[in-house]
Amino acid sequence: MALATVRPTAADVAIARSIASHTNPPTEEVAEVVTWGADEHVLCALTAAWWLYTRHQDRTKRQAADHILLTTLVASALPHLFKMIFDQQRPDRLTIRGHGRGVPLSGKQFDAFPSGHAVHVGALASAASRLSRRQRNAVWLVGAGLVATRIVLLAHWTSDVVVGLAIGVATERLLRRFTGYGRDMDTH
Repeated sequence: MALATVRPTAADVAIARSIASHTNPPTEEVAEVVTWGADEHVLCALTAAWWLYTRHQDRTKRQAADHILLTTLVASALPHLFKMIFDQQRPDRLTIRGHGRGVPLSGKQFDAFPSGHAVHVGALASAASRLSRRQRNAVWLVGAGLVATRIVLLAHWTSDVVVGLAIGVATERLLRRFTGYGRDMDTH
């Protein structure tokens, strides 16, 4: 049993109702596939592979890979910790209309807060702030699309996603103090 219950805001409920009323099975099917791009298992595997690849690269690339791997691992663990502390019912459990229009059930019923996918995206988007403008904007655009799937699938309330993004950004910025990421990198 969690220590606290988080309630959705009125805006959260309005957004979820609108999605439940306007969604359709093809939209939900695409969102279900796309959302895997921010799954902790996929991200951990990709960052571990990149980390291994950079072991014979220059110091700057190794340092960046060290930071991204650590950030991904921490950002993957944090949502589990928060979900032990906070209970919040997922919006997909509160809609009958949405299920008739293709909304699937996702995750554990009371694990809405915060969005783990959003924590992952927030952390990696924050790290991307050190990239060139073009690369950074690409990461941010893809990240926005990934976290939007969590709202479209009614897996999370909009506020769960916003808080998850903020937790991810704060986590990545804090970890910079330990990894030195970005200290001697050029900003583009």
